[in-house]
Amino acid sequence: MTSSPSPESGTTVRPFRPEDEPGVCDLIDADRLPGQPHCVWERLAAAWYGLAPLVGRAVPARRRISVLADTEDRPRGTIAYLSWADVHTGHLCWVHAYEDPPTLRALIGHALGALAGCPRIEAFVGGPPSLLGPGGLPRSRRAATHDALLQTGFTGRRQGCYLHRALSTEPPPAKLVADVFPSEFPPGHRLMIREDAEPVAEAVVSVGPDRTGTLYWIETTPTCRCRGLGRALLDQALSLLAEQGATEVALVLDGAQASPCEEQAAYRLFRSFGFTLVDELWTYQHRHPEHLRPGA
Repeated sequence: MTSSPSPESGTTVRPFRPEDEPGVCDLIDADRLPGQPHCVWERLAAAWYGLAPLVGRAVPARRRISVLADTEDRPRGTIAYLSWADVHTGHLCWVHAYEDPPTLRALIGHALGALAGCPRIEAFVGGPPSLLGPGGLPRSRRAATHDALLQTGFTGRRQGCYLHRALSTEPPPAKLVADVFPSEFPPGHRLMIREDAEPVAEAVVSVGPDRTGTLYWIETTPTCRCRGLGRALLDQALSLLAEQGATEVALVLDGAQASPCEEQAAYRLFRSFGFTLVDELWTYQHRHPEHLRPGA
């Protein structure tokens, strides 16, 4: 990949180099939310190159990381994106630039140029919190990035919200209502309540770097709701995280997969356990104009 000058005099968007690692980690840490671990390049690279391939696709993804370098060749912004040779969809995974609008627009424009062959480009696709991000773009905390995406042709929609709470180092004992099993993916533990040998409620949790915990999901079968199973399961899950050394826990409440009533009920449950709303999470999509013409 070749370098390209950015609109700002003296800066250049170029491919990532190994010597950029500390600067890129600083850029990512500047946008870190409560409950996210600090950026360590080895862990970030493992997550980046370990991204699961697109379902049903055998062709490896083309992964690219670029930086906007200043006159002294230091990173002032970074962007990561990927594409597949047999799938005409690009993915913008992260962009960080200390919320500087010109730098953000230059980086996003660079990625759009590199992904020009993709009719559709997705950005900040939702998911659970991970080393690659909180599961979407924090709409309020990263308002400049949101504006830069819209100004470069993306459309956005609310995906859900990011919740966080601290955990006590000596949590009160929880009633053990669920069986606990190791979980390979996502790595952690699965908690399951059974009735008549059938699972009726389930949660998955894990403890990551910096003693940060993640609640990946919690669910009760529709016929068994309103019986307090979710509350008992969440209580045991939080105690398990604290026992394993987590000092805080984060989760993404997915509004795209739930009805407004279900989302509000889940939010009330988490709020009653001390979770606070950190920010709304948004996801974005861009379509190249030439691919929107009739017959294209």
